[in-house]
Amino acid sequence: MSDPVFLHPRPCPICSKPATPKMRPFCSKHCADVDLNRWLKGTYAIPAVEPQDEWSQGVEALDADEPQ
Repeated sequence: MSDPVFLHPRPCPICSKPATPKMRPFCSKHCADVDLNRWLKGTYAIPAVEPQDEWSQGVEALDADEPQ
């Protein structure tokens, strides 16, 4: 039975050539290495909003309590 993923193959995300079963989702080792390099350099990033830390919240509370 054939692999259901390859009934409708997606193109390589780097060069848009047809992906190969051995290197899926890429077409070649070169494209896989290009993708890995982009992750390692930080080109790809997942956006995140970090909450304020407790220290800055405490400083803001102290500033608000001081008379002006």
